[in-house]
Amino acid sequence: MQIFKGRHVDRSVILLCVRWYLAYGLSLRNLEEMMAERGVAVDHATIQRWTVHYAPLLLEQFNPRKRAVSRTWHVDETYVKVRGRWMYLYRAIDGHGDTVEFWFSERRNVTAAKRLLRRALKRHGDGPHFVHQHPS
Repeated sequence: MQIFKGRHVDRSVILLCVRWYLAYGLSLRNLEEMMAERGVAVDHATIQRWTVHYAPLLLEQFNPRKRAVSRTWHVDETYVKVRGRWMYLYRAIDGHGDTVEFWFSERRNVTAAKRLLRRALKRHGDGPHFVHQHPS
């Protein structure tokens, strides 16, 4: 990939660090230590710069290849603790049980729910058929 041209570190190390940071919620210092255990000297600030730079570029590369979502979506919300702070998690889930989109918000309001839906529609195009479920 041309996006890694001119980097002093192998692209596999960059991809691994960015993936682990985004997927598993590891701290940057944890990743620095894990890379050191594998013989790769990289600073936590460098990993943070890689994440900021490469995450949006990788998302652009992966989204067109992603499996299409079904036309039936379920939307829910829950209250979760993220890095020591309580946040509302809004999720759109398709008929296969795959996450279509998610959004964290400090407030529980219509604006946050609309933001989730706008992002999901922007990413996945044609709108879904929503299924309304009453709480049991």
